[in-house]
Amino acid sequence: LGKRGYNVGVTLGEGSYGKVKAAYCERLKCNVAIKIIDKRKTPQDFLEKFLPREIAALKRMNHPSIVRTYEIFETFVGKVYIIMELGVRGDLLDYIKVTGAMKEDIAKRKFLQLASAIRYCHDMDLAHRDLKCENILLDKDLNIKLSDFGFSRPLNRDENGQIVLSKTFCGSAAYAAPEVLQGVPCNPKFCDIWSLGVILYIMVCALMPFDDSNIRKMVWVQKQ
Repeated sequence: LGKRGYNVGVTLGEGSYGKVKAAYCERLKCNVAIKIIDKRKTPQDFLEKFLPREIAALKRMNHPSIVRTYEIFETFVGKVYIIMELGVRGDLLDYIKVTGAMKEDIAKRKFLQLASAIRYCHDMDLAHRDLKCENILLDKDLNIKLSDFGFSRPLNRDENGQIVLSKTFCGSAAYAAPEVLQGVPCNPKFCDIWSLGVILYIMVCALMPFDDSNIRKMVWVQKQ
């Protein structure tokens, strides 16, 4: 990374298959986030399915409310580096924990940015499938920057042009649509819309709309 002009700093977060570090890019003259994935330590299905989808999605993204990707490269030892725009104000969940519920006009402005990003994805027949406050970053002016396309998927259509329904569970239970939790085939776009509703509720109430400690009970409550 040093040879490519990146001065690597602190670790911003770690997940199951990689970690994210802050860095300064000499070429871009700005701070960036670097997602590092070690292919030697990740499951085969992730390497064959999810990682290629994420990289393909990131290469297509060009929207003011979606985290910008500057560069993607892989080293000979099997590490993949994704260089991205840094959400300098952290994620939406941490922001709400500190500031509390948003006033309606502020929530409206932020939600419109997020909805615009999702509409952009859906217009390209791409579903995010992991919408949650932790995956929504904030720039220095507190604008929304949608991130983490690790579960995203391009949508297939049948011979009649209808979207092929998904049978896969992705994302976090607290944000997932009832159909996803019950294993019912569903349109991934509709599931993204459900997650948007959960996020909007959290913005204006600073609370989760449903208690996900008991999934079966949560689904029952959602269907009432």
